[in-house]
Amino acid sequence: MKITHGWDLIGLNQLGNLVVVMEKEADCDQIIVSNTTNENLYNFIPKMMDKIMSENNVVVWSNDSFLTWSDFEAESNPAVFEDSHSVIKYRYTWTVNSDNKENEILFFIENIQLSVEFHPVLSWVRLSQTNDDLLKHEQGHFDLAELIKRENLENLQNKFHEKRFPTRGKNEEQRKQFAKEDSGKMIAKEVEKLEQILLQRRNEYDEQTNFGQNLEKQLNYNSIFDRLKL
Repeated sequence: MKITHGWDLIGLNQLGNLVVVMEKEADCDQIIVSNTTNENLYNFIPKMMDKIMSENNVVVWSNDSFLTWSDFEAESNPAVFEDSHSVIKYRYTWTVNSDNKENEILFFIENIQLSVEFHPVLSWVRLSQTNDDLLKHEQGHFDLAELIKRENLENLQNKFHEKRFPTRGKNEEQRKQFAKEDSGKMIAKEVEKLEQILLQRRNEYDEQTNFGQNLEKQLNYNSIFDRLKL
């Protein structure tokens, strides 16, 4: 089975006790792990994420992730003012479990996790403008996305905490599929709001630092970002 959906993790206890891993925009086979315990699941997720990210040519934010100019692979855009541009997105994973209440099967969402991704093939810099100060400014965009993730992840998780949603479908297989689709749409709406916050904060960051040329303001931001990696 070929997968083209945004990749997610689905744990359906009473609907089959399956964990399904899907990968976005890549041709891969569906992976099904039966009777997976929570401990095994948490060990399994990071390994699968590392594999998927490396194959999709993205840089995932971590304590030791530092951008280099070689990460900016797209051609520069002569029509815009800025000398460099970073494309940064959130990727999310979650589990969906089911519950049988008064003969009605309901699904609920757990374990929502976000990761921050830098996309080299969409990011660019004017080669004549490459310097350490500008690179530090672009690293700041990456770090800012991580900061916003940490500020908002708990609120995102709480929106679904202990809530139950009705399933659709006439049989078990359909209910699994619809639970995956419906839960994904719910989370996507919330992540879209987060990305709007990121866009606004990125614009403020560029304006306040004058795209990294205001060194005093840039240093203030750098000190905030450095604390993310402590």
